[in-house]
Amino acid sequence: MDGYRVIAVPNAVADAVRSTGVAPTYGHPAHTEVAKGYGPCRQCLRTFDVGKEHRILFTYDAFHGMETLPLPGPVFIHAESCERYPEDGGFPPDLVSHALTLNAYGRGRTLRVQERAGGGEADGVVARLLARPDVDYIHVRDTEAGCFDFAIVRKT
Repeated sequence: MDGYRVIAVPNAVADAVRSTGVAPTYGHPAHTEVAKGYGPCRQCLRTFDVGKEHRILFTYDAFHGMETLPLPGPVFIHAESCERYPEDGGFPPDLVSHALTLNAYGRGRTLRVQERAGGGEADGVVARLLARPDVDYIHVRDTEAGCFDFAIVRKT
């Protein structure tokens, strides 16, 4: 399916965290460490090279710009600058085989439906969720850790 855009953490947010060492909006200290898990980096949406790459943990509101009610949580980015995943890049290849949970929301941060995907099922699940008229956007989360990876919105 190519009727959607992938929304990764914006460059301005990642750059601010790297330069200031604090989470934007919240001011919580960001923490840098050698990657202990695969991630992914929420900016480039590539998995981390465990035990080799450094990553920064910080507080991020995945609903920022979409809803007025915040819901912050922890996310990781590469400690070194990386290129943001392209919005028209389709489902991130590094994540296709991972166990993922897709939360489909309507306006007002209303959870409409939740589906799990893994083993290459993601595009089909995205298409099915975006075909629903009551779904405005999707948050993709890691099923095991429960954390936010990226958002999906329809192409306009």
